[in-house]
Amino acid sequence: VTGASFVVFNGALKTSSGFLAKSSIVEDGLMVQITRETMESLRQALRDKRDFKITCGEMDAGDVKEYVDICWVENEEKTNKG
Repeated sequence: VTGASFVVFNGALKTSSGFLAKSSIVEDGLMVQITRETMESLRQALRDKRDFKITCGEMDAGDVKEYVDICWVENEEKTNKG
């Protein structure tokens, strides 16, 4: 679990890169590089207020994966107020 001050979603990852998606810590935030197709799905999920999971890592890495979960919550009092 990583706490971040901001998240950047970059939809320019090429499918030929061999990665499903890539995540990296940038300063005090998180950058997630995703394909254009995943970006379109993410944008639709945000419009629909649906949870969304991005699987990061190499396509042929087997079981070793990282995940970026975007989750909608009912009770905002438990979230970061900053």
